[in-house]
Amino acid sequence: MAFKILTDSCCNLPEYMIDEFGLEVFPLTFMVDGREHQSYLKGEVTDLSKFYDMMREGKVITTSLPNLDSARKLMAAQLEEGHDVLYLGFSSGLSGTFDAIRLLMDELASEYPDRKLYAVDTLAASGGQGLLVWHACQLARAGASVEEVRDWVEENKLHMAHWFTVDDLMFLFRGGRVSRTSAWAGTILNIKPVMHVDDEGHLIPLDKVRGRRKSLDALVEHMAQTGNAPLSEQMVFITHGDCLEDAQYLEGRVRERFGVADVMVNYVDPVIGAHSGPGTMALFFLASER
Repeated sequence: MAFKILTDSCCNLPEYMIDEFGLEVFPLTFMVDGREHQSYLKGEVTDLSKFYDMMREGKVITTSLPNLDSARKLMAAQLEEGHDVLYLGFSSGLSGTFDAIRLLMDELASEYPDRKLYAVDTLAASGGQGLLVWHACQLARAGASVEEVRDWVEENKLHMAHWFTVDDLMFLFRGGRVSRTSAWAGTILNIKPVMHVDDEGHLIPLDKVRGRRKSLDALVEHMAQTGNAPLSEQMVFITHGDCLEDAQYLEGRVRERFGVADVMVNYVDPVIGAHSGPGTMALFFLASER
């Protein structure tokens, strides 16, 4: 194709898909006890279980935007090679990443007036962002133009359902998503929140259920209520915070109930995981509404 699709590491795509689609990925930054790390390294498969072990050990983890100098070089290299660029970015409702990259693209547009540079705020996170990128790559492979791919993502991004649950509410408290009282009460009563990403790209708690297994089943119920038919023909993404056994349970329920054949299971990346914690579980699919 004559254009390149760029995204950032919050897309949570596995390395084999990144390679298969020829994607360029901006790595976001996280810090562990003040030491800086990249959330994605090209060509390297990181053992993210170690990251979640650090969280369980109580390490202080903070997050940051991508290195803009590195992002500029990566994007400029694509423009120099004659590619137009479509950036599909992490929700502006959760991070300043999209706005920072869009400003950078505005600067590059004046330096490369013969190239097309488009940016889409996916208002999505984790596998929701990744699944939009996956669909964009399918369209590009089928011969769609950069404008056609951009327009499809804009038209369908509010149909990308994100359903999350977490195992430990204290990580949401530290990230400012729930109050201390709610976190403590939920922990004592074994309450698990069921959340989604709304139309403005914010993470919103919707339901409360008691017990881990019920929270996983609730994700499946939301898919049954809103998923676009035929569900059996959809690509479905599942991401998890170092809880593979639960991810496999959720995958099995989705395959059995809806006849879904294509399911991708991967880790939640460190930048999102730093706020949601170990035990995060998320389900993504196209739906009538988010």
